[in-house]
Amino acid sequence: MVKVTFSKAGKDDRLVEASEGDTLMQTALSNGIDEILADCGGALSCATCHVHVAPDWMDRVGPPGDEETAMLEMAVDPDETSRLSCQIVMHAELDGLEIMLPKSQL
Repeated sequence: MVKVTFSKAGKDDRLVEASEGDTLMQTALSNGIDEILADCGGALSCATCHVHVAPDWMDRVGPPGDEETAMLEMAVDPDETSRLSCQIVMHAELDGLEIMLPKSQL
């Protein structure tokens, strides 16, 4: 199992476990992270699973692809640490990943 911490200003951090091969979005949904709406179910056709990856983790997570970059333009307050959680596949090298949840998805 891979451990992931979800943080949001004004809320307690949530440490959850992810299965290797699952997406970060699937992990968030199965652990009741309400801030991940995932309206398209992971089909890369919305931006409601937008997250901010902690800067120290960006190299390991990697940059968004072209389609993801286009979708991130629809996200609320995207920045250089923005990713869509449906596009991050969990693996052992991401154990300890730190994710900041946006203020809003809409």
